[in-house]
Amino acid sequence: MPNPHDTSPISAHATALQRVTQHALAHVPVAALHEEAARAARQVLGADGCGCFERMTGDQFVVRAAQGWTPPVEPMHIPEAASLLGTVLTTQQAIRSDDLTTDPRFSDIGLPGSHDVHSVLAVAVPGKKTPRGALIAFCKQTKAFDDADLLFLHALASILANVMEWRSAEAARQVSEAQVHAILDTTVDGIISIDAKGLIIAFNKAAERIFGYEAAEVIGQKIDILMPDPYRSEHDGYLESYHTTGRRKIIGIGREVTGKRKDDSTFPMYLGVSEVNLPDQLIFTGLVRDITEQRRLEKEVLRVTEEERRRIGQDLHDGLGQMLTGTGLIASNVARRLKRQEVAGADEVAEVAEMVKDADQYARSLARGLVPVEVEQGGLEGALERLARNAQRLFGIACAFHLRGTDSVTDTTIAMHLYRIAQESVSNAVRHGKASAVTISLYHTDTYIRLRVEDNGEGFKSISLDGPPESYSDLHGMGVRIMHYRARIIGATLDIQGTLGTGTTVTCTLRRQNPSPETV
Repeated sequence: MPNPHDTSPISAHATALQRVTQHALAHVPVAALHEEAARAARQVLGADGCGCFERMTGDQFVVRAAQGWTPPVEPMHIPEAASLLGTVLTTQQAIRSDDLTTDPRFSDIGLPGSHDVHSVLAVAVPGKKTPRGALIAFCKQTKAFDDADLLFLHALASILANVMEWRSAEAARQVSEAQVHAILDTTVDGIISIDAKGLIIAFNKAAERIFGYEAAEVIGQKIDILMPDPYRSEHDGYLESYHTTGRRKIIGIGREVTGKRKDDSTFPMYLGVSEVNLPDQLIFTGLVRDITEQRRLEKEVLRVTEEERRRIGQDLHDGLGQMLTGTGLIASNVARRLKRQEVAGADEVAEVAEMVKDADQYARSLARGLVPVEVEQGGLEGALERLARNAQRLFGIACAFHLRGTDSVTDTTIAMHLYRIAQESVSNAVRHGKASAVTISLYHTDTYIRLRVEDNGEGFKSISLDGPPESYSDLHGMGVRIMHYRARIIGATLDIQGTLGTGTTVTCTLRRQNPSPETV
């Protein structure tokens, strides 16, 4: 058992090192640690003076701590290599000299006012490539420093080196974190990070602006605070499924979702999620962009398109259609008079009258295609029923319409977009799927309206419409993309499922509890 009253050199060395180490672990300022190291070295080694020197960039050094002597305040140039300090600051050498006045290796110690120094013990404070500095103890009388003294000074220098290295790395990390925070806080997109349990751990300034929350209000809260139902209730199940099976739904891709602000209002947003595996935890980072304005512009584009389509259809119906009707009637009257008078060419005029009549019917058919009048006059149900009849007549396929429920779609905007989705689905089934039978179904329930178009065509590999339109634009060209846009505009979801050889099913579901879309 050690004697607490032991004053041997080994015990003194160990006690001093323990004290300096405690200072280092207490995270005292580096300047205070230098002073403690210089004080311990002078006391334990019995030196007249001790100094801690730090090498600066270039050929300069500064005195960080001095015990027993008065150092220069300003930075100094590293002395010549012929001096003891110059050698220590430019090499990794440890130097021990019992009598510097007779030591042929050095002309002097290399410090101002050091002409009366006789004995010196010096070690380098190590660095990655060159010494970070030096630790020097000196006496004005001849003194023999032993190996234990040298090991003790090496240990002090090692403590200083480790602390200086750690503090430099910490300062660099803080600068790096400050730069990262500056970037995150100035980006226009919201950036939100959550842990594996779905708890928010980061929330940048843009996210605060988008959602209306201060970061302090949401840090530590579950991410579903930013989600409306039904996404809110589904999120925990998604996380649990991912941790259990590893199957991803949105990680690594972007998709459009609905966000909820602090005031409970909802808005469309683009969400991209990435996964980061850190040594001690798994985190997910989401990039959020408010696309309300983008959706508003899309609605405006479709509104203008529908208005132009309506104008052209109206012109065909009321303008060209009436002109052809009138021309056909005149031609028919002329043909009848000529025939009664047995004038040559009466049959040809009658044929022209029939052609004009056919052209009139064709123009009116085009008008109905551009403006399905039944959507406004007979409701969506009547328009879909006529679509089924026309598909049978024009494409030569079996096409039926089924209605489930007694309610009707009263919003003409929703009715128009659902009709266009059904129209595009039937067209794709015949032209691309080579279907011979198509069924159009419209379901009305208390919670949703669902349009479904099923065919027995060639089918295709199922795709996900969670990603951006570019990810599925090669399916049937622009048609599917426009269908997807129409569904989004009325707040519905579009799902396309297909199996090679067995057909395709297109389903568009509109939840009744969704806010009514803007009129377009």
